[in-house]
Amino acid sequence: MKRIIAGLLAALSLCTTALASGDAGPAWDKFPKERVTDVASLQNGAKLFVNYCLNCHAAAFMRFNRLRDIGLTEDQIKKNMLFPTEKVGDLMTVALNAKDAKDWFGATPPDLTVIARSRAGANGSGADYLYTYMRTFYRDETKATGWNNLVFPSVGMPHVLWQLQGEQRAVFADEKDPHDATRTVHVFKGFEQTKPGQLNKADYDAAMADLVGYLQWMGEPAQNQRARLGVWVLLFLAVFTTIAWRLNAAYWKDVK
Repeated sequence: MKRIIAGLLAALSLCTTALASGDAGPAWDKFPKERVTDVASLQNGAKLFVNYCLNCHAAAFMRFNRLRDIGLTEDQIKKNMLFPTEKVGDLMTVALNAKDAKDWFGATPPDLTVIARSRAGANGSGADYLYTYMRTFYRDETKATGWNNLVFPSVGMPHVLWQLQGEQRAVFADEKDPHDATRTVHVFKGFEQTKPGQLNKADYDAAMADLVGYLQWMGEPAQNQRARLGVWVLLFLAVFTTIAWRLNAAYWKDVK
């Protein structure tokens, strides 16, 4: 038993060391969390998702009729959201064949239903990752798609929102490795806009915040209701804990 415990501790130590010494990559920008509770923002995010994401990426565990939870009527859903289907109760699936997608992009586009919950890491939440990812595409002619991404190098996905953002190139510089003076490292210095898009930088960032807010909401549509209910549950527990404490004192006050 001692040998087993010692082996487990040694393995845990090695894993911890590897994680600590590993390169976490570039820092992620903070996603503005208030977007998840802003109905107008969620509606705009849903529009962006259906128009730009749902062509290749499915959200197969989400139904169109759940969009009523963010204030859209059934008529609005039918007129503006039902591109891949005709029924409001259908799942958000795509017609893209998985084999074709793998041949074209090198991998099957992942389902996005819980993408915001699955991308958390050392640099922040899954929403932070997506918010940074959607804003850090840049032109790279060495890639098959002509695009690369700062937080997902050599990504197979092209920049489908480039018309909104425009085109930018990443500026890198070779610097000495602070941990090893004999080595040089490729350091990211920033982006340089090479072609304007339909939106300026502030508006594009706001649009991506809306889109990521929707992806965050889609991973758990009841999260805002759960948070509101949680406040009442805590108040209920606080009140009845006080009552129980006073009853206990009353029952035991004459016991010596």
